[in-house]
Amino acid sequence: MLSAAQQELLNRWLPGATVERDHSWGVVQTTVLEVTCGGSRFIVKAGGPRDHHIEREIRAHRNWLTPWTSRGRAPSLVHGDTGAKLLVTTYLPGRLLLDSDHLTDPDAFAQAGALLAMLHDQATGVDDYEARENAKCLKLLDGPHRIAAPTVERLRSLLTAWPAPPAVVVPTHGDWQPRNWLIHRGVVSIIDFGRAAMRPAYTDFSRLAAQDFKDSPALEAAFMQGYGSEPRATEAWNRGRLREAIGTACWAYANHEEAFEAQGHHMIAESLHDFPD
Repeated sequence: MLSAAQQELLNRWLPGATVERDHSWGVVQTTVLEVTCGGSRFIVKAGGPRDHHIEREIRAHRNWLTPWTSRGRAPSLVHGDTGAKLLVTTYLPGRLLLDSDHLTDPDAFAQAGALLAMLHDQATGVDDYEARENAKCLKLLDGPHRIAAPTVERLRSLLTAWPAPPAVVVPTHGDWQPRNWLIHRGVVSIIDFGRAAMRPAYTDFSRLAAQDFKDSPALEAAFMQGYGSEPRATEAWNRGRLREAIGTACWAYANHEEAFEAQGHHMIAESLHDFPD
């Protein structure tokens, strides 16, 4: 699962480490191992040749995670090498919120909202995010997918007509949802920073809006109370939701994730209602 170079580097970092469990997802080119060494437990992440998640994860650890790690609410970086696409972090106990009885717990969502605010409040910048994302979506529509031709035509028309003003960007997680939240003794912590980047704050609400908030106003209200403000109150939110939907459908098709692809198609149909002809 690790290249020879990665294994050699890991042996220097954690000599005699023993693999206790493989947490790899099996879809992206990232190996995730729970290991023990010298009586301590760690998480090892290794990227494959086409992986671009490890570099982003290491950057997030080095620049943005202190508000969480200082409180024990995220793993801390122990070793990292972007060239080798390898990192080691401390181990946090807990279960994924997605697989727990807390999936419908407003308190857990309030905690997640407060943690997200800590991340977003650290820094701001301005860049051409919207123009880049519009171009990325047009490129995705040029590639392989199963979006119906009339829908593709409608999406192209919107993407090419949309304004692309400079966007205020903040540190974002990039995949903010219960699949990446741990719960341990009622306390929520955060994992998996392979999509972390500077983006508009509203982008971290897209997954929740498509999944957890849809059928539970109580969870949405608790989350927003924890977060403390409303970054979705902008026209850019609807544009972002539609771009997220396109990305979901295309990515899931390329990675043979049929259930996720179906969700992407549903997200496209739902988001298009915000842009009547």
